[in-house]
Amino acid sequence: MKRNKVHIHWYPGHIAKAERQLKEKLSLVDVVIEVRDARIPLSSGYADIKKLLGDKPKLLLLNKSDLVDKKELSQWVEFLTKTVNCHVVATDVKTAKDLSSVIKTLTDLAEPRIQALMAKGLLRRPARIMVVGMPNVGKSSVINKLTKSSKTKTGAKAGVTRQQQWVRINPNLELLDTPGIIPTRQDDQIQALKLAFVNSISENAYSPEPVAETLLDMLNEGKYRDMVSVYYKVENLTLHDIAISRNWILKGETPDTERTAKYILKDFREGKIGKFVLDEIPEKY
Repeated sequence: MKRNKVHIHWYPGHIAKAERQLKEKLSLVDVVIEVRDARIPLSSGYADIKKLLGDKPKLLLLNKSDLVDKKELSQWVEFLTKTVNCHVVATDVKTAKDLSSVIKTLTDLAEPRIQALMAKGLLRRPARIMVVGMPNVGKSSVINKLTKSSKTKTGAKAGVTRQQQWVRINPNLELLDTPGIIPTRQDDQIQALKLAFVNSISENAYSPEPVAETLLDMLNEGKYRDMVSVYYKVENLTLHDIAISRNWILKGETPDTERTAKYILKDFREGKIGKFVLDEIPEKY
């Protein structure tokens, strides 16, 4: 892969402040849902998540699983369950078939914490849950999915910013209705590129052409090459050839590579080209 084509400069403003605010929210909850994008199950994770959460129980959701091959998805769920040491559930926000399983898992994970509070003489209360993850992995969609059957706001807790509201999922669970965005420095450019492919990094941080070219390079060198080649009806996976194939030509017979790049990224993000996983399971783990 021609990795020198693009360098993504993305650094969230006031990162220290963002991390502090996230930690303040985390102090309020009993269990955390970490959401990752199933197409990049490693690259959409946060390297320091254990340091951030401490011993707080976690449920890992591989979101947008409908955009991933089912066999590969199953392999990733097995791998992450063994290596991350927490419950892993593949989820698709378009359906509710996994909702009851997620709610039961959250309730079970929170119960030891609730029992510990009761042992101190406190009354039983609903477990408090928070959703965290990288930008655009589907955190808000997960929140909407969990709360769609109940829109009952329970109000702000003592010492909590007024904007932070809780929604009662059922008598045993309350969910913070604002997701926690995990801020991260993009020191790893391969990770940054993969986050850009799935639209987890603002498009203001890069130009579409070099990013789309790098995506094509990655697909061209991997097991998905034939699938992509058939979809775009070209032998060579380049912006130039795909533009010509689609007849996207500017004045002077120049291929419109900018338009082509935007469509390639859009096609990939919507799963039109195929169902891909861009990360690879390490051979030894």
